[in-house]
Amino acid sequence: MANEKFIPALGYDFLTTYYDLTIKLTMPEKKFRDLLVEQIDPQPGEKILEFGCGTGQNLLLVKKQCPEADLRGLDIDPKVNEIAHRKLQKQRMYVPLDLYDGMMFPYSTARFDKVYSCLVFHQLDADAKFACLGEIHRVLKKGGKLVIADWGKADGKIMRLAFGLVQLLDGFKTTNDNVQGRIPDFISEAGFQNVEVSQSINTAVGTFSYFQSIKK
Repeated sequence: MANEKFIPALGYDFLTTYYDLTIKLTMPEKKFRDLLVEQIDPQPGEKILEFGCGTGQNLLLVKKQCPEADLRGLDIDPKVNEIAHRKLQKQRMYVPLDLYDGMMFPYSTARFDKVYSCLVFHQLDADAKFACLGEIHRVLKKGGKLVIADWGKADGKIMRLAFGLVQLLDGFKTTNDNVQGRIPDFISEAGFQNVEVSQSINTAVGTFSYFQSIKK
């Protein structure tokens, strides 16, 4: 996944500024973010990475939940990284934000206790999904936890139709694996174990699921 080929937050660079507003209008934001933090369950001293940290909204919540966690954010898009930096600065929170080139993560092997990702994998094609999961597996410690919050298998025809809006913005090629329920397969094939869909909620634009797994 080359840097110049990444898909911006809402599919197009000029829409990035409106990303947070779009989430507020189309998603039960407090519910899905609170559930994410609950499933991450950050603990003091844990080294935690958010892959695809975007505008930093989840970083703020995780840091508020557990200020003693050693939290970092990673994203490929310098524009959203700058938005996240401004948010954290405004709240007087320090969380290191890193950029990467779409290839190797800029971290040593077995560095993190937990890695989480939210609304990222539906923007990646199959090759990029495998590559990113491989890097996540590499940087996680043995017994480390992965949490992915993203679009999952459509819960019925209505949710399948609703998800069409997301597919129009982010592309059918990258999103089909999500709506067909293939994300657990990708996670398993990357070497993770105990893969489960821990929870799913229906939203105005599709079925949103939480995937958990462990690096053995």
